Amino acid sequence: MKKLAILSLLIFSYTVLFSQQWKQYPHIPEGSFIEFPSDEGRHPGEPVEWWYTTGHLEGESSGRSYSYMLTYFYYPVNTVDGFRIFNISDDGSGSFLTGTKALIFTRLSTDSLDIEAELISGGTESWSNITDEEGFAIPFSYQLSAAAENASLDLRYDGYKPPLILADSGLLKQGSESYTYYYSQTGNRVSGSVSFNGITENVSGTAWIDRQYGTTNPSEGVEYEWFSIQLSNGMDINVNNIFTADNSIPETPEYRLLCAYVDEDTRYTDSSFEIERLEYAYSPDSLRCYSQKWRLSSGIYDIDLIITALHHDYEVPLPFRFYEGPVSINGTVEGSPVEGKGFAELLHSYEKPDIDIHSVSNIRDESTELKWCILNPDHGNPLQYDLEYSIDNRQTFSSIARSLDDTLYYWNSSALPEQNDIWLKVRAYSVDSTLCDSSIVKVALPTGVETRDQRSSFSLFPNPGNGRFTVRGENMQMIEIYDIRGRKVFSSPVNDLLFDVDISNEPDGLYFVKVFTDRGIVARKVMIE
Repeated sequence: MKKLAILSLLIFSYTVLFSQQWKQYPHIPEGSFIEFPSDEGRHPGEPVEWWYTTGHLEGESSGRSYSYMLTYFYYPVNTVDGFRIFNISDDGSGSFLTGTKALIFTRLSTDSLDIEAELISGGTESWSNITDEEGFAIPFSYQLSAAAENASLDLRYDGYKPPLILADSGLLKQGSESYTYYYSQTGNRVSGSVSFNGITENVSGTAWIDRQYGTTNPSEGVEYEWFSIQLSNGMDINVNNIFTADNSIPETPEYRLLCAYVDEDTRYTDSSFEIERLEYAYSPDSLRCYSQKWRLSSGIYDIDLIITALHHDYEVPLPFRFYEGPVSINGTVEGSPVEGKGFAELLHSYEKPDIDIHSVSNIRDESTELKWCILNPDHGNPLQYDLEYSIDNRQTFSSIARSLDDTLYYWNSSALPEQNDIWLKVRAYSVDSTLCDSSIVKVALPTGVETRDQRSSFSLFPNPGNGRFTVRGENMQMIEIYDIRGRKVFSSPVNDLLFDVDISNEPDGLYFVKVFTDRGIVARKVMIE
């Protein structure tokens, strides 16, 4: 029995030692440019650098749930070395405090994490490796302390997961011109004390660390949406979406990156994931609007997660305006339920849609083409559209179509009375209608539009058919055919009373035939079956 106990202890010790080979200095993850502890320190050759951490804590006395973010930026401006941002919140009540202070680094090591910062407004803060009795750094263990008005942190970190090296190597391009060295430490056990709104108590919980250094600079207008995700199945995910100048997010690693920690042996990088925005909220002054609920999906590990901001008003005003706050997560990974927590950092703000309605032709016809565009398109924010019309000078409106996702629609307006003016309204809105606006135009009867007598003199047959049909009419000059999405599939000049068309190679469905004559345009529908 004694031998068995000794053997079990040896096996346990070997397993722990083998599984935590990463928890030693120096540590160089395979295939990466990152080395620990030297890359935890300052990089003199890089113009911008920051040390970032977020955490979720529980008060041992009150049972309150706290969330916090602390960041030190090295970004010299004038006489200061950079700035510090400190956020803390009581997640239950929604009480939130944020403070940004300029600073001088009185200690900033280049071979380990050893920060001492003197705030310009007064006070000293620190974030450093914990050392043993001989003065050597204990791998991936840290002590940090920070204070603001009505709040302070005094915390110890102990890493229990190996670092997640973004893009596998740790060096990646961000946007069209910038680069960054980037790694995350996704699993840290936290203990210590928190003071907030007059209450001081011991706390425990978990934290996330992000490290970046390079030319990427959020102070220079780079807009992005970033998420840290810690799931109950042990999986951690770092998600970064960077917007281009025209508010799109290309499906390339420079703009769209998901890096996941699955376990000590499995990490991966992906750019084929999707984020669907489900809710939005304006800042208290209504000047900025942030997404606040998302659906994250990825074919790798069959990820399907709903991410929800806990509170809408966690905005940081300085040194630039952005949202930073805790999120809750629930969903499935490989079909199994998971839940989790994390943070969202949002530098991208959404605007109300600015709608331009194109000129309308063929009004009072079976296939009136309605077309519009958004002058401030945001491809991170899919819109839907409602169409309405009025024949009583905008006193009332009747519906044409609702919940469209395209900016082209063919309307059967042939029953409209000819003696009335027609007003067309396009309403564009986000999925939750937070971002919403409409545009109204008066539609005049265009010169050269077909009359009802002219319509009756044109026909096409057979209809429906297999795509081969004949158009019959007088004074025909040109025929064009469009599919339901407005794509031109056929065009030909005409100089006879009968003209044969063959679009049988096109998919089954509804098509719109435009016949140009010396008196205007005639439109018809044809169905391919």
